[in-house]
Amino acid sequence: MIATNTSAPSIPVKKKYPPIQPDWISKTLAGCILGFLLALSLSGIFAWLGPGGLEAPNKSQFNMWIVPPIWLTVFSLVYFFRSGLRAWLWLGGATLLAMAILFLTRYLMGAL
Repeated sequence: MIATNTSAPSIPVKKKYPPIQPDWISKTLAGCILGFLLALSLSGIFAWLGPGGLEAPNKSQFNMWIVPPIWLTVFSLVYFFRSGLRAWLWLGGATLLAMAILFLTRYLMGAL
């Protein structure tokens, strides 16, 4: 008699994630509005805390030109959120945190 193996080899099952929802209008608005505010606040944080402070030569040019790359990076990555609501909540939280750090920095440096 021929012995047969009755147990089939186990195949790993991939976990199914919920699909990315096509809320492109809300994701686009979140990336446009909140991404811009996030880029401005990050640029302001660098202006205050970066080398040389606010009086460093040519620092205003750097801060001006760093906003579009940050903004467009956020704007392009916003479509990876699963829903428009998540995009608004995460970007809103990040923007609020960055603005709070900026205002705290300005307060501690004596500008307000």
